[in-house]
Amino acid sequence: MARYTGPSWKVSRRLKFSTLETGKELSKRPYAPGQHGQKRTKLSEYGLQLQEKQKVRMVYGLNEKQFHNTFLKAGKLKGIHGDNFLFMLESRLDNLVYRAGFATTRRQARQLVSHGHIVVDGKKVDIPSYICKPGQTFALKETSKSLAIVKEALENKVSRVAFVSFDEQTQTAKYERLPERSEILPEVKENLIVEFYNR
Repeated sequence: MARYTGPSWKVSRRLKFSTLETGKELSKRPYAPGQHGQKRTKLSEYGLQLQEKQKVRMVYGLNEKQFHNTFLKAGKLKGIHGDNFLFMLESRLDNLVYRAGFATTRRQARQLVSHGHIVVDGKKVDIPSYICKPGQTFALKETSKSLAIVKEALENKVSRVAFVSFDEQTQTAKYERLPERSEILPEVKENLIVEFYNR
């Protein structure tokens, strides 16, 4: 499936938002790339909505069709549309693998899943968009636990989100509960994304 494989730092600078959630991209040059990057004009209402949508899409690494389909599915759930949409994105297997610390980036997590290194409740799942339910456990296959990139990622992981627990002994992670809105992307205004698709 088509996905963005270009430079992530340029995208972050264009959106004025750290899509890798590290802040490194904007520390040196917090303005858009290109010759006229520092002479950007004020965005229109549509421009602001589009920018907000692109922020979230680039954070989770989805193409437009996947992103829109997830938005439509979230609209069928009870509750606030924008919140449900973000909760669905957080419940994706590739995102949870990243949150647990098995990978340093979501791109790396996506590759671990698609290459068959992850098991969910003991069964191999190689679909990055697989939606996990609270209570499900996921881990690396026994043969994949010796991977150098995984060992490095686990060693460098400083903290984890509250809705994902990790057992150091068995190297098994569990999706404890749905996240609270305050725990994910606090800078994002999801109401603008809802307005963008409902215009």
